[in-house]
Amino acid sequence: MDHGVRAEAAHIAARFERDLAALVAVSSPSGDAAAFEECAAIALALAPEEASAERPACSSPDHAPDLILRFHGTGRARLLLVGHLDTVHAHEDHRPLERMGDRLVGSGSVDMKGGDVLALAVLRALADRRDGFAEVALLLVGDEEWRAAPFVHADRFSGWDACLCFEAGQLADGHEAVVVKRKGAGTIRVSAIGRAAHSGSAPDGGANALLALSSAATAVAARHDPAGPDRLTAVPTVIRSGDAFNVVPASGELLCDVRADSLEAIDAVAGAVPTKVGGARLQADVLRRWPPMDSREATAGLLARAGDAAGRRVVASGRGGASDASHFAPVIALTVDGLGPRGGAAHNPDEHVRVDSVEPRAAIALAMALAALDG
Repeated sequence: MDHGVRAEAAHIAARFERDLAALVAVSSPSGDAAAFEECAAIALALAPEEASAERPACSSPDHAPDLILRFHGTGRARLLLVGHLDTVHAHEDHRPLERMGDRLVGSGSVDMKGGDVLALAVLRALADRRDGFAEVALLLVGDEEWRAAPFVHADRFSGWDACLCFEAGQLADGHEAVVVKRKGAGTIRVSAIGRAAHSGSAPDGGANALLALSSAATAVAARHDPAGPDRLTAVPTVIRSGDAFNVVPASGELLCDVRADSLEAIDAVAGAVPTKVGGARLQADVLRRWPPMDSREATAGLLARAGDAAGRRVVASGRGGASDASHFAPVIALTVDGLGPRGGAAHNPDEHVRVDSVEPRAAIALAMALAALDG
């Protein structure tokens, strides 16, 4: 193990809980511009003094500008670190950080403010190694959890030498793992236009949008095939229809979450939705198209070098959930995700980081960054 990596990882772990508590203290659901600004201010306070700050427009309209922290060195390589500061937790459900046994429990702690803390720590560590890189940047966005618009930042960093994303870490066969393969992700929205009628005196005079959406949900769910060639998951998640208990619903909307190894498989699910049911018209659109990621081959050597520096084996693994790393993988060959701490219950009230994972994950993150820059 690189003794410098060991010492720095111990230092990162010693202050991790304090830094994480500061970020988690801010309730920051996607779309809350004021909350993002608070988080951005904390990130600036935790960043090295040498870092300059940029505020590019967010991919999603009506959001606060994203945050880029960067500084330059005298070397040749360029390294991008990626995180997001938004969470899925509504303000009324927010839970500040608290230690419960071997867990740090709090809203957004593992998805992904714990990863943000490690990314900021890596940024600070690299500030003392200017001869090892030409440029290092940390991109923190505010819309990862609920983005339907196209991602705007990939071209900005196209051709950089490596991208490290700090979503939560994991174990694979008992070894610390990073994520180098992800499914593509899509959000399918089905709109229904029916015809209103009195549900008691003239129910057959209407065209029931709710029933049509139910048929659409059934059609989507019928394509669910996680063991199939595309590892497709197709899950109806939200349905809205109707305004009164005694009126045939005239309109409505269905949302479905679809993941697969190819975007074509996701498009095929949208194509399986019928266009008309019981007189109601249906229109299926793919709102969100996040590309799949597979950097296993390109990153094999990087993982081996990082494992040597971290003093432990680092295993290549995959994950079904979407991540901004997927947007960078097509333009940065060495893209690795899952560099955050390990934890559990993401998107749930008991979301947490495991305390005993922080130091080894910090060592892996720093080792990965140094290995990428040594390239």
